[in-house]
Amino acid sequence: MWKKSLWLILFIALLAGCSKEQTDPTNTLNQYAEALEEGDYESLYNLFSQETKDTYSEEDSSLRLEKLYADISASDIEMNVQELEEREIANAYDDGIATIPFSVTMNTIAGEISFDYQAELALIEREDEADSWLINWDSGFIFPELADGGKILISPDHPVRGEILDKNQIPLAINDTVYEFGVIPSELGENEAKREEIARLLGMSVESVNASIEAEWVEDDLFVPLKTILPDNSDTVQELNAIEGVSYRETNGRVYPEGEIAAHLVGYLRSVNAEDLDELDSTEYTSSDKIGARGLESLFEEELRGSKGAVIQVAKEGKENIILAEKEAKDGKNITVTIDINIQDKVFQGFDGDPGNAAVIDPKTGETLALVSSPSFDPNDILYGTSANFWSNMEENELQPMLNRFSSTFAPGSVIKPITGAIGLKNETIVYDEGIEIEGLQWEDYKVTRVSTSNGPVDLDDALIRSDNIYFAMKAVEMGGSAFVEGLHSFGIGEEFPYTYPITDSSISNSDNLDDTYLLAHTSYGQGEIEMSALHLATAYSAFLNDGDMIQPILLTDEETGQIWKEALVTEEQADDIQESLRKVVTEGTGSAAEEADFPISGKTGTAELKLTGEDGGDENSFFVGYPTDDQDLMIAIMVEGTKNNDRSSGVEKATKILMDIKD
Repeated sequence: MWKKSLWLILFIALLAGCSKEQTDPTNTLNQYAEALEEGDYESLYNLFSQETKDTYSEEDSSLRLEKLYADISASDIEMNVQELEEREIANAYDDGIATIPFSVTMNTIAGEISFDYQAELALIEREDEADSWLINWDSGFIFPELADGGKILISPDHPVRGEILDKNQIPLAINDTVYEFGVIPSELGENEAKREEIARLLGMSVESVNASIEAEWVEDDLFVPLKTILPDNSDTVQELNAIEGVSYRETNGRVYPEGEIAAHLVGYLRSVNAEDLDELDSTEYTSSDKIGARGLESLFEEELRGSKGAVIQVAKEGKENIILAEKEAKDGKNITVTIDINIQDKVFQGFDGDPGNAAVIDPKTGETLALVSSPSFDPNDILYGTSANFWSNMEENELQPMLNRFSSTFAPGSVIKPITGAIGLKNETIVYDEGIEIEGLQWEDYKVTRVSTSNGPVDLDDALIRSDNIYFAMKAVEMGGSAFVEGLHSFGIGEEFPYTYPITDSSISNSDNLDDTYLLAHTSYGQGEIEMSALHLATAYSAFLNDGDMIQPILLTDEETGQIWKEALVTEEQADDIQESLRKVVTEGTGSAAEEADFPISGKTGTAELKLTGEDGGDENSFFVGYPTDDQDLMIAIMVEGTKNNDRSSGVEKATKILMDIKD
């Protein structure tokens, strides 16, 4: 009886062994593929057979793969494993070895690489659990050409960054020769006084100098770079050259010939940081690269930087190199702007360091001739300066030289009045020479004050000449909030400003409506919550010189000139009337300082209090928007900050001097 029982037990065990499910070796290879595609290189080694581990250490295999892929900026890696049929799985079980074809594609700094290869997996049989398969890995998994040895050579090809030029091809940002200063440790020695002197001259800390010299890669006779400076910093160059152990080599760097004059417009370069690397194309940027930080350098980063190239090869001793991928670098494009650096210079110098901003356009073509923010900074100091306190000095400066004022908006004050007048003429709330009676200096209902009383009825001409706040407030209230908002929209206020450079959109109010008649009254003469940029103001005034059509402002020379942004804002006759009034503002009214010019100037002055409606008075900004009366080839909009306790006519005075300098 016991023999029958024994045979029964053996029969059941045999059936159990025969019914044990055969595992698919492609599962292991698919795990490898998934880890590879996700960049999880650490988990790869766990999939290797013991034979592989005995041959290759983790550093020689998966970690080597990780470093190599990083070096070639591999991305978008895809590994496709060929599925096995049941018959092939059974045969693999019989042999204890599975051979599985797979293909890999990836993008690299040298372009796309793709290859086919075969993986060999070894069966690991287990009694109490499912069998498993492990990979007999070799270097061919990296690239098949490495299967029988060799090493990867990477020859990068760097593009030349495009330059930024003004309309006359004068450089605003160029690639030029700079000096990279450093030391040779064996010649410098351990003299701490020398290191302190080097640190002082280069604007570095002694600690950072020592850290560079003591880096792991440094050898006694190797050149250790410390800081790059401009060749024209001759005193520093001379003093550094006098120190034994210090030397320099010429290299190429980004240089800004116009310095602070165009700093906010042009911007500068900075080093790529970790956050950038998370967001940018890994085939184009590494931690050693530079990227546009502000201004045109940032705005046109993609066009300016070009694209990198490289050659990736497998080198084998005694054999010709095998090229895996090759791509030529593509140099960046030059960006040419309509800015005239001579005009930009004259506008910047006209501020004499006072805070403010200005825009100059050609009102007939729409070309932007100057965009100025004052005070400013020298972008060369950021890249090559030798002051250790540059950033702290910028941050502590109460005039905020790093602030880009021309891209911002401000309460426009009385320079909005010609626009308010044009809106009234268009919707027939205002008749140019039809006056209204205004008594006293204040309209009590809305707390609107004017600077002078009138002799008789006030019409639009008189209101512009004397800058009569009450007249414009009354007319705005008469036309109503909806009509006035519609008119402001017709001038592009409260809409997206269509311009290449990011200029803040002008706004009507916090709610974009003027349902509150108190706010409506004060908005009419440039207070309330309305804000405009200098460029938008200059653009808006172009309607008065173009028979009622407002020009489309442009910044790039390849943009079409003479485009119209807004049509028929006023009639040709009404535009002529406003022109006459703008001339009288200078000859008879608040813009008399412009009479100092030896040619006629027309325009409108403005003073904006830095307060919300109903608040007590704060500081003031002074404005002037004007143009040469006869030539009409320039339109300047200028704002000078903080003029309450100074000369409130500083806006028109500076604009006049600037126009005279330009015309000289």
